[in-house]
Amino acid sequence: MSEIELPERPAGTAIIPSDAIENPGFPPAHERVADLDPNREKGTRRGITSLFWISVIGSVGSIAAYIAIPIENGDPNLLRLSTMLIGLGIALALLAIGIGLVHWSKALMKGHELVEERHDTRSEEPTRERVVEIFKEANEESGFTRRKALVGGLITAGAVSAVPAVVLLRDLAPQGPVLDKLDHTMWDKGIRLVKDPSGDPVKADDVTLGSVFHIVPDGLLDREDALEQKAKAAVLLMRLKPEDLHISAGRESWSYNGIVAYSKICTHVGCPVALYEQQTHHLLCPCHQSQFDITQEARVIFGPAKRPLPQLPIAVDGEGYLVAQSDFHEPVGPSYWERSL
Repeated sequence: MSEIELPERPAGTAIIPSDAIENPGFPPAHERVADLDPNREKGTRRGITSLFWISVIGSVGSIAAYIAIPIENGDPNLLRLSTMLIGLGIALALLAIGIGLVHWSKALMKGHELVEERHDTRSEEPTRERVVEIFKEANEESGFTRRKALVGGLITAGAVSAVPAVVLLRDLAPQGPVLDKLDHTMWDKGIRLVKDPSGDPVKADDVTLGSVFHIVPDGLLDREDALEQKAKAAVLLMRLKPEDLHISAGRESWSYNGIVAYSKICTHVGCPVALYEQQTHHLLCPCHQSQFDITQEARVIFGPAKRPLPQLPIAVDGEGYLVAQSDFHEPVGPSYWERSL
């Protein structure tokens, strides 16, 4: 028995017999049925391709169930049926792909085991060329480039399996009348600003320098959908020195003697902006640390928010109470793909 010593090994490295490197103890390779019988190989290939097309049927079926069974009316039975069919379709699609890939690897790909010595440094050119040859041999043994039907079925099943997720996620976006609900709030001309949660109306004289009030529209607390409306209409009311405000053209009449009102809903992901620093006149969103400068019309000065807080135009009625001049002139809350930044 001849012996060789591995190159570039530290002192004391054991001497390994060359035939042990060629066969380190693996069991003898055995041929598979698909390797011995062309008809069995053809049948196995057809079975795996069928699994991939079953996956396609499951994906399409989940989409069909989502579209065919209406759930807008809130019927719990239809909702359960739709959810069950969608889940079964997606499960069938993914399961069929998984079974098909496992069956492909076990029944059609070569199963012999190999051992290869690896070096810590860059291999020599003959070794690198041999690696390329090994990859080519592996490609030939797997039959990936030869078995067009298998490859086509796998690619089609994989591509179609993602379609249900695209369809379902797309419908999470607000559409139609829902957009109108998000673009408008309870605020309108003449609606009084009242304190949250007491519902007491606010006079201009009540708002002192450095103070902040949590405000909702008058009448909101009596509505059945009060929480939904509050999530859009809540504002913060503050008073600054008029000379500290930098007012842009067109907004000169939106404030009253330094009193300003801004949406309480952060333009990042909709968290409540509730922390006011009266010395710097900064509003802080505690969720993700976005900061807004009230002296600069709630401009973003730090954090992930991308646009200023919408301002509510306010005025004073004949009794001295603060009222809204109109609704917000832009959508409140976070932006999404249906809404411009």
